[in-house]
Amino acid sequence: MARTVFNDARLIDPVAGTDSRGWLLVENGRIVATGQDAAPEPQGGETRIDCGGRALAPGIVDLGVKVCEPGERHKESFRSAGRAAAAGGVTTMVTRPDTLPTIDSPETLEFALRRAAEAAPVRIAPMAALTKGREGREMTEIAFLRDAGAVAFTDGDIVIANTRVLSRAMAYACELGALIVSHPQEPGLSAGASATSSAFAALRGLSMVSPMAERMGLDRDISLVEMTGVRYHADQITCARALPSLERAKGNGFDVTAGTSIHHLTLNLIDVGDYRTFFKIKPPLRSEEDRQAIVEAVASGLIDTISSFHTPQDEESKRLPFEEAASGAVGLETLLPAAMRLYHAGALSLPQLFRAMSTNPAKRLGLEVGRLSKGAPADLVLFDPDAPFVLDRFALRSKSRNTPFDGTRMEGRVLGTWVGGQRIFGE
Repeated sequence: MARTVFNDARLIDPVAGTDSRGWLLVENGRIVATGQDAAPEPQGGETRIDCGGRALAPGIVDLGVKVCEPGERHKESFRSAGRAAAAGGVTTMVTRPDTLPTIDSPETLEFALRRAAEAAPVRIAPMAALTKGREGREMTEIAFLRDAGAVAFTDGDIVIANTRVLSRAMAYACELGALIVSHPQEPGLSAGASATSSAFAALRGLSMVSPMAERMGLDRDISLVEMTGVRYHADQITCARALPSLERAKGNGFDVTAGTSIHHLTLNLIDVGDYRTFFKIKPPLRSEEDRQAIVEAVASGLIDTISSFHTPQDEESKRLPFEEAASGAVGLETLLPAAMRLYHAGALSLPQLFRAMSTNPAKRLGLEVGRLSKGAPADLVLFDPDAPFVLDRFALRSKSRNTPFDGTRMEGRVLGTWVGGQRIFGE
């Protein structure tokens, strides 16, 4: 019987909301006990890990990771993404279907799952496209894709403009109990925009979009949720004006949750500076007032999940004028240290952070991970929230290194990562 004892750990339990010193016992890949008193007596053949008071938390469940396989392996593969995830404390990658070709059929989904099983040391929970080719014209075979392993359905950052197509897809998904993940934006207003409407963007001559585009897109989606009864998750809520709509939807009892990105929680539109394309993401970075409002919404539980929205782009895609450069940033290895900014600022506690990064995404997708509870899989991350370092993007394990945090002094170093009780990162 494989047995591991984590002793003298700072246990971060997002379900109980506690942050306390203690021990954790793992047997056969599952958590069997935790406690604050003396650790269990040593037994022959067991592994004992002295955590030295460092934080031990559920492994991160990163909802919305782009792995560019098939089609763009030069940007990211399951092997490189898996190594980056392990180094970042991410034990489950919930992958997006925006590949080449799109993951919109059982065959392409099965290919991705086979490649992941061969190459990635972490768990993979794939999402499939909601419409064929993500073109917004014809829904995919949702039932077959779900049977093949899809945990949710999304067209990624493409908005389905045809409301009739979206309503039919939602109604069918509702019959199956499937989860729809949507990118709330009004497509006409947001098309071609590379910055949030502001004096800052206007002075730099950037094409702009009002935050109201997000509110309008969310209002439309919520209306369709009310009409169809579908399970719905908004992938990124990034501005204060969208929060009242989200609050009303939840207050009305609709099956609605929402997420946001770590970049929108820790950066604002001023960080773009003089056209720094590593800061170009979708939706664009918002004002400082919006950033603070979103942080407060995570703290209150109005926003349920925090994700990296890992989007690899090669150098050629980013070394372009700002409006022509590709959107997106890598985030598997920077999600945890960036989140520590919020912890050290006193905005969010460690249990609140891991509730949003681990427990809530797992619960929404019906996964049994993301907890320190008895019987849960031993997917764990051991980290020092206070360890300082300067991020060097060339040291990242991702094939692409388009991070806005290059050269930034950060805190929070991952010391070890376990999946099913097996160590996949750290010594």
